[in-house]
Amino acid sequence: MTVGAWFRHLFSARAVLDGVAVRRKVSDMERIVGRDRFSTELKRRGYSAVENAGQVIVFCNAEPVRFVVS
Repeated sequence: MTVGAWFRHLFSARAVLDGVAVRRKVSDMERIVGRDRFSTELKRRGYSAVENAGQVIVFCNAEPVRFVVS
């Protein structure tokens, strides 16, 4: 999969269009697009993300992210 195809697939998900969250494997993100490019794209869109247990959760809106419990 190309970088462009991966981003198109990620950002065309129904959850993105609804402004909620999507989850992807960190290993896929690192292998296909890399952390720097991924971070740059999220910042460009005004999105936030968290990483845990090999998964990255992207919050597809500009709202603040708060931990309920950490």
